[in-house]
Amino acid sequence: MGRSVTRLGVALLAALLLATGGGCARVDAPAAEVPAPVALPTESTEPTEADGSEGPDEASPTPKAVQSMGAAPRSAAASSSPSASVRPTPRRSAPAPRRVPKPPTETNVPPKQPKPAPSGCRPTYKGEQASRAQVKAALTDAAGRTYWPTSAPDIRVPLDLIKATAWQESGWQSNIVACDEGIGLMQVMPDTATWMNQRFGQNYDVWDYRDNAYLGGTYLAWLTKYIGDMYFDADYRLDASLCTSGVLDSCLLNAVIAAYNFGHGAVARPGQPLAIPNPGYVRNVRALMSECVCLGF
Repeated sequence: MGRSVTRLGVALLAALLLATGGGCARVDAPAAEVPAPVALPTESTEPTEADGSEGPDEASPTPKAVQSMGAAPRSAAASSSPSASVRPTPRRSAPAPRRVPKPPTETNVPPKQPKPAPSGCRPTYKGEQASRAQVKAALTDAAGRTYWPTSAPDIRVPLDLIKATAWQESGWQSNIVACDEGIGLMQVMPDTATWMNQRFGQNYDVWDYRDNAYLGGTYLAWLTKYIGDMYFDADYRLDASLCTSGVLDSCLLNAVIAAYNFGHGAVARPGQPLAIPNPGYVRNVRALMSECVCLGF
């Protein structure tokens, strides 16, 4: 009697399983929803200002501006972490300098740079020193000017460039006179000031700290036009992001900085590639453009 009941129970159970599809999922049942993949944020190629920490491959606190100018490469070991990512190389958005420059559009050029001052010579001072607030205002005004309103109104002298150049040249001392006769904030040479006043129809006083800032800005703007026409097909952007890391002659910004110190003729040479004869000076100014204490004045 017990076996018969057991057999009957087994038979009924088998029939029930066949009728309901058993323990397997039905073919026509809706599949369970799978969560959509989360889109990973695109990694920025620019350093994050708010995060002061360095990435895992940072070996030393090399200033970012110096690093971008071709400082010693970081000693980064390959990471075995699956989460490590490689940052894409930013794409250039400006033309590389022409290997063979166009003829200069400016034939009225500044006087040659003077010979270096004798060693051991110390600078002198004339008149009163302008305050930092006064200097800051003068440099800001100079950076805000449109120096080529007709033929090149898009030329702008970045404020960080003019501040850094003034700090490199004089330490923002408005009444300093160098041994090579460079005067004031921007260390403008008297002959260069005379030439710029004639070229642009102005009457700036090289001894006045405000006019000295305008003269320095005028010279930077003239160099931008002169070198930009010859080597960069009139692309006048003085943008550090357009410079190739470790290649000093890759952008207009570096060339203008070099020419401010060494003269246009040493940088932009008719028929020859762009030259950077003073890499140390260029690196200093580039570093000051982002790290100078003067930027906080």
